[in-house]
Amino acid sequence: MRFTSSKRLGAHFGLTPRNYQSGTIDVICSITKAGDAMVRSALYEAPHSMLTRAKSFSSLKRWVMAVAKRRGLGRATVALARKLAIVLHRMWMNGTDFRFGKEEAPAA
Repeated sequence: MRFTSSKRLGAHFGLTPRNYQSGTIDVICSITKAGDAMVRSALYEAPHSMLTRAKSFSSLKRWVMAVAKRRGLGRATVALARKLAIVLHRMWMNGTDFRFGKEEAPAA
């Protein structure tokens, strides 16, 4: 396995904040843009369309709307892209399907 934890995907694809530190200065900049640009672009495009175009609501959209209210739409989009990468990796590892809402998983 390449990733021991799903949480490492955000850093691998450059969806983490870039820091500039020098002496007493500590500035948090935009994302690092490390890794594959096409994957990062696809991971960013999906939440952007989910936030701006999709009319249906889900638990992910509810969560990201709360983040957007606190931190702004740009940061919320990156946060949802990172979360979608984690969800997609877990789905791939477990072989499960995406559950849109809070409905129960079917018994095996």
